[in-house]
Parts: sequence; C-alpha cells; structure tokens
Amino acid sequence: MYRIGQSIDIHQLVPDRKLILGGVEIPFEKGLLGHSDADVLVHAIIESVIGALGLGDIGTHFSDSDPQYAGIDSLVLLEKTYVMMKERGYVINNLDAIVLAEKPKLAVYIPTMRENISRVLCCNIEDVNIKATRGEKLGWIGEGLGMQAQAVVLLRKEGK
Repeated sequence: MYRIGQSIDIHQLVPDRKLILGGVEIPFEKGLLGHSDADVLVHAIIESVIGALGLGDIGTHFSDSDPQYAGIDSLVLLEKTYVMMKERGYVINNLDAIVLAEKPKLAVYIPTMRENISRVLCCNIEDVNIKATRGEKLGWIGEGLGMQAQAVVLLRKEGK
C-alpha cells in the first residue's frame, strides 16, 4: 500500500546559466550546469518517485545523452514521472526535500516551489515540504561551487 523513495542530486554552479530551482527562476550570477535546465531540486524529487516505484533512476528514463531532453524544463520531466506514478495506481502521501546551497538565500522562493511541485504532482501543497540550508562556507557547497538537493517521498496506493 505504501512505497518510499529517496534521492540526492548534485549540480555544479557555472556562469552564463539560469538558476532554476523548483521550477522558479532565481536571480543569481550563476546557474546549474546540466543537460536539462539542471533543476537540482526537481531532479531529486523525480528520482525519489522513480525509486519508490522501483523503476531505477532518473537517467534510466530521462537520459542526459538524449537530445530530446536538452534544455528541457524539469517540471515537464516531473509531469512524465507523475504519469508513471499514476499508471501504477499511486499518489503522493507526502514528500520532504532540502536544497543545500551557500547562496542565494532561498526562503522567499520556497512557497512558489511548493506550489509548482504540488500542482504537477496533483497533491495538496501541505504534502510538499521544501527546506534550504547553507554549507556554512565548508566544502564545495560552502565554497559556492555547486548545489545539492535531497528528497524523500512516501507514495500510497490511490484510494487507500
């Protein structure tokens, strides 16, 4: 009746890229490097859902060598993941995610991230929790070289 999945995703920060987190474009001098829009938060959520379904990982379904995913909005990939979940009879019970980033401060953007993700996953916004924390100037996160996101999701059979 219930299935749990978890994931971690990491992307490097580079100049001349938009910073997209949770489907929100955030003003910043750097963006995340990746084949798609490199939305590290949405990628961790996608992979946690795929993992809960026992379907491998994000690369199995959305390969970074496939040209159709070049520059794609990660919320589109999340929609495709939702379809996989729905086809197997599951809905979101709840998900909890965290973004690790030294800069920029993310608190003001989190409500919109939650709205975006709950809309795409067709669940209540109260079932989507997102947090952010800094690296406190320690390691590659603290040095501003990249960002990491972690997500845990609990799925339940629809109607249960």
